[in-house]
Amino acid sequence: MEVVLKERGHQLSATHLYANQALPLLKDIDWLIVMGGPMGVYDEQVYPWLRTEKKFIREAIDAGKIVLGICLGAQLIADVFGTRVYENTNKEIGWFNINRCAEVDGTILAKQMPAQVEVFHWHGDTFDIPKGASRLAESMACKNQGFIMGERVLAFQFHLETTLASAISLIDHCGDELDGSAYVQSKNEMLSSPQRFLNINKIMRSVLGALEETHG
Repeated sequence: MEVVLKERGHQLSATHLYANQALPLLKDIDWLIVMGGPMGVYDEQVYPWLRTEKKFIREAIDAGKIVLGICLGAQLIADVFGTRVYENTNKEIGWFNINRCAEVDGTILAKQMPAQVEVFHWHGDTFDIPKGASRLAESMACKNQGFIMGERVLAFQFHLETTLASAISLIDHCGDELDGSAYVQSKNEMLSSPQRFLNINKIMRSVLGALEETHG
Protein backbone atom coordinates (compact mmCIF):
# COMPACT_ATOMS: atom_id res chain seq x y z
CA MET A 1 0.00 0.00 0.00
CA GLU A 2 2.87 2.37 0.76
CA VAL A 3 4.13 2.11 -2.81
CA VAL A 4 0.70 2.74 -4.33
CA LEU A 5 -0.14 5.69 -2.10
CA LYS A 6 3.22 7.37 -2.64
CA GLU A 7 2.80 6.90 -6.40
CA ARG A 8 -0.46 8.83 -6.06
CA GLY A 9 1.26 11.71 -4.30
CA HIS A 10 0.27 11.00 -0.70
CA GLN A 11 2.52 11.57 2.29
CA LEU A 12 2.57 8.74 4.80
CA SER A 13 3.28 8.54 8.52
CA ALA A 14 3.15 5.55 10.85
CA THR A 15 2.48 5.17 14.55
CA HIS A 16 3.73 2.09 16.42
CA LEU A 17 1.62 2.27 19.55
CA TYR A 18 3.40 -0.68 21.18
CA ALA A 19 6.56 1.48 21.07
CA ASN A 20 4.78 4.39 22.80
CA GLN A 21 4.84 6.55 19.68
CA ALA A 22 2.43 9.48 19.58
CA LEU A 23 -0.60 9.47 17.30
CA PRO A 24 -0.98 12.29 14.76
CA LEU A 25 -3.48 15.09 15.12
CA LEU A 26 -6.70 14.30 13.26
CA LYS A 27 -6.48 17.60 11.40
CA ASP A 28 -3.18 16.46 9.90
CA ILE A 29 -4.48 13.26 8.26
CA ASP A 30 -7.03 12.38 5.59
CA TRP A 31 -6.82 8.59 5.84
CA LEU A 32 -6.31 6.16 8.70
CA ILE A 33 -5.10 2.65 7.85
CA VAL A 34 -5.16 0.22 10.78
CA MET A 35 -3.05 -2.88 10.31
CA GLY A 36 -2.89 -6.32 11.92
CA GLY A 37 -1.16 -7.91 14.86
CA PRO A 38 -1.06 -11.15 16.86
CA MET A 39 -3.17 -9.82 19.74
CA GLY A 40 -6.96 -9.63 20.04
CA VAL A 41 -9.18 -6.58 20.51
CA TYR A 42 -10.05 -7.89 23.98
CA ASP A 43 -6.40 -8.00 25.18
CA GLU A 44 -6.41 -4.52 26.71
CA GLN A 45 -4.97 -5.72 30.03
CA VAL A 46 -1.90 -7.08 28.27
CA TYR A 47 -1.71 -4.34 25.62
CA PRO A 48 -3.17 -1.19 27.22
CA TRP A 49 -2.39 0.88 24.11
CA LEU A 50 -5.37 -0.87 22.46
CA ARG A 51 -7.63 1.52 24.39
CA THR A 52 -5.81 4.51 22.87
CA GLU A 53 -6.03 2.97 19.41
CA LYS A 54 -9.76 2.29 19.67
CA LYS A 55 -10.41 5.85 20.85
CA PHE A 56 -8.44 7.26 17.92
CA ILE A 57 -10.27 5.04 15.41
CA ARG A 58 -13.61 6.24 16.78
CA GLU A 59 -12.53 9.87 16.54
CA ALA A 60 -11.30 9.39 12.97
CA ILE A 61 -14.60 7.83 11.93
CA ASP A 62 -16.58 10.60 13.62
CA ALA A 63 -14.40 13.19 11.86
CA GLY A 64 -15.32 11.76 8.46
CA LYS A 65 -11.88 10.38 7.64
CA ILE A 66 -11.31 7.45 5.30
CA VAL A 67 -10.64 4.50 7.62
CA LEU A 68 -9.35 1.15 6.35
CA GLY A 69 -8.79 -1.73 8.75
CA ILE A 70 -7.07 -4.99 7.87
CA CYS A 71 -7.27 -8.18 9.96
CA LEU A 72 -6.88 -6.96 13.58
CA GLY A 73 -7.55 -3.48 12.18
CA ALA A 74 -10.91 -4.69 10.87
CA GLN A 75 -11.71 -6.28 14.21
CA LEU A 76 -10.85 -3.04 16.01
CA ILE A 77 -13.25 -1.12 13.75
CA ALA A 78 -15.98 -3.67 14.47
CA ASP A 79 -15.33 -3.33 18.20
CA VAL A 80 -15.47 0.47 17.95
CA PHE A 81 -18.90 0.15 16.34
CA GLY A 82 -20.03 -1.89 19.34
CA THR A 83 -20.28 -5.25 17.60
CA ARG A 84 -18.97 -8.54 18.92
CA VAL A 85 -15.44 -9.75 18.14
CA TYR A 86 -14.77 -13.35 19.12
CA GLU A 87 -12.83 -16.52 18.37
CA ASN A 88 -13.82 -18.06 15.06
CA THR A 89 -14.71 -21.75 14.87
CA ASN A 90 -11.63 -22.33 12.71
CA LYS A 91 -8.33 -20.59 12.25
CA GLU A 92 -7.95 -19.45 8.65
CA ILE A 93 -4.33 -19.20 7.51
CA GLY A 94 -3.28 -19.39 3.89
CA TRP A 95 -4.94 -19.09 0.49
CA PHE A 96 -8.71 -19.56 0.44
CA ASN A 97 -11.48 -18.21 -1.75
CA ILE A 98 -13.86 -15.50 -0.62
CA ASN A 99 -17.23 -14.98 -2.27
CA ARG A 100 -18.54 -11.45 -2.65
CA CYS A 101 -21.88 -10.65 -1.02
CA ALA A 102 -24.69 -9.05 -3.01
CA GLU A 103 -24.65 -6.07 -0.63
CA VAL A 104 -21.37 -4.92 -2.18
CA ASP A 105 -23.02 -4.24 -5.55
CA GLY A 106 -24.28 -0.83 -4.47
CA THR A 107 -20.98 0.36 -2.99
CA ILE A 108 -17.71 1.82 -4.28
CA LEU A 109 -16.25 -1.70 -4.16
CA ALA A 110 -18.71 -3.12 -6.70
CA LYS A 111 -16.11 -3.14 -9.49
CA GLN A 112 -13.09 -3.81 -7.29
CA MET A 113 -14.19 -7.03 -5.59
CA PRO A 114 -14.53 -10.06 -7.91
CA ALA A 115 -17.47 -12.42 -7.39
CA GLN A 116 -14.97 -15.01 -6.16
CA VAL A 117 -11.27 -14.54 -5.55
CA GLU A 118 -8.48 -16.37 -3.76
CA VAL A 119 -6.99 -14.15 -1.05
CA PHE A 120 -4.49 -14.50 1.77
CA HIS A 121 -5.73 -15.04 5.32
CA TRP A 122 -4.14 -15.14 8.77
CA HIS A 123 -6.66 -14.90 11.58
CA GLY A 124 -8.27 -16.81 14.42
CA ASP A 125 -10.93 -14.28 15.41
CA THR A 126 -13.98 -12.96 13.61
CA PHE A 127 -16.65 -10.29 14.14
CA ASP A 128 -20.32 -9.55 13.66
CA ILE A 129 -21.33 -7.00 11.03
CA PRO A 130 -22.13 -3.57 12.53
CA LYS A 131 -25.64 -2.20 12.12
CA GLY A 132 -25.86 -0.14 8.95
CA ALA A 133 -22.80 -1.71 7.33
CA SER A 134 -22.75 -3.83 4.16
CA ARG A 135 -21.15 -7.27 4.45
CA LEU A 136 -18.38 -7.71 1.87
CA ALA A 137 -17.69 -11.39 1.53
CA GLU A 138 -17.62 -14.84 3.11
CA SER A 139 -15.45 -17.94 2.93
CA MET A 140 -15.89 -21.58 3.85
CA ALA A 141 -14.15 -21.00 7.18
CA CYS A 142 -15.44 -17.53 8.07
CA LYS A 143 -18.86 -16.03 7.36
CA ASN A 144 -17.96 -12.37 7.86
CA GLN A 145 -14.90 -11.43 5.82
CA GLY A 146 -15.42 -7.69 5.97
CA PHE A 147 -17.79 -4.77 5.71
CA ILE A 148 -18.11 -1.25 4.35
CA MET A 149 -19.84 1.58 6.17
CA GLY A 150 -20.87 4.83 4.52
CA GLU A 151 -18.38 4.41 1.64
CA ARG A 152 -15.62 5.72 3.93
CA VAL A 153 -15.01 2.94 6.47
CA LEU A 154 -13.71 -0.40 5.15
CA ALA A 155 -12.89 -3.48 7.19
CA PHE A 156 -11.10 -6.43 5.54
CA GLN A 157 -10.61 -9.59 7.57
CA PHE A 158 -8.52 -10.92 4.69
CA HIS A 159 -5.27 -9.59 3.24
CA LEU A 160 -4.88 -7.97 -0.17
CA GLU A 161 -1.70 -6.10 0.77
CA THR A 162 0.48 -9.12 1.56
CA THR A 163 3.61 -9.58 -0.54
CA LEU A 164 5.81 -12.66 -0.83
CA ALA A 165 8.38 -10.96 1.42
CA SER A 166 5.86 -9.99 4.10
CA ALA A 167 4.33 -13.50 4.04
CA ILE A 168 7.77 -15.04 4.63
CA SER A 169 8.31 -12.65 7.54
CA LEU A 170 4.90 -13.49 8.99
CA ILE A 171 5.61 -17.22 8.79
CA ASP A 172 9.03 -16.72 10.39
CA HIS A 173 7.55 -14.79 13.34
CA CYS A 174 4.20 -16.55 13.79
CA GLY A 175 4.89 -20.02 12.42
CA ASP A 176 3.78 -21.59 15.72
CA GLU A 177 0.20 -20.93 14.59
CA LEU A 178 0.51 -23.36 11.69
CA ASP A 179 -1.20 -26.22 13.50
CA GLY A 180 -2.30 -28.26 10.47
CA SER A 181 -6.01 -27.78 11.18
CA ALA A 182 -8.66 -27.78 8.44
CA TYR A 183 -8.10 -24.24 7.16
CA VAL A 184 -4.41 -23.79 7.99
CA GLN A 185 -1.94 -24.35 5.19
CA SER A 186 1.74 -25.23 5.44
CA LYS A 187 4.58 -22.83 4.70
CA ASN A 188 5.20 -24.54 1.37
CA GLU A 189 1.54 -24.28 0.36
CA MET A 190 1.42 -20.59 1.18
CA LEU A 191 4.61 -19.72 -0.70
CA SER A 192 4.20 -22.06 -3.67
CA SER A 193 3.03 -19.40 -6.16
CA PRO A 194 4.46 -15.86 -6.07
CA GLN A 195 1.87 -14.86 -8.67
CA ARG A 196 -0.86 -15.15 -6.04
CA PHE A 197 0.59 -12.16 -4.20
CA LEU A 198 0.71 -10.08 -7.37
CA ASN A 199 -2.96 -10.93 -8.01
CA ILE A 200 -4.17 -9.70 -4.62
CA ASN A 201 -1.91 -6.65 -4.72
CA LYS A 202 -3.60 -5.64 -7.98
CA ILE A 203 -6.99 -5.70 -6.24
CA MET A 204 -5.57 -3.70 -3.32
CA ARG A 205 -4.34 -1.08 -5.76
CA SER A 206 -7.83 -0.92 -7.26
CA VAL A 207 -9.47 -0.54 -3.83
CA LEU A 208 -7.14 2.31 -2.87
CA GLY A 209 -7.84 3.97 -6.21
CA ALA A 210 -11.59 3.74 -5.66
CA LEU A 211 -11.28 5.34 -2.23
CA GLU A 212 -9.14 8.15 -3.58
CA GLU A 213 -11.35 8.84 -6.59
CA THR A 214 -14.47 8.91 -4.44
CA HIS A 215 -13.13 10.98 -1.56
CA GLY A 216 -9.82 12.47 -2.69
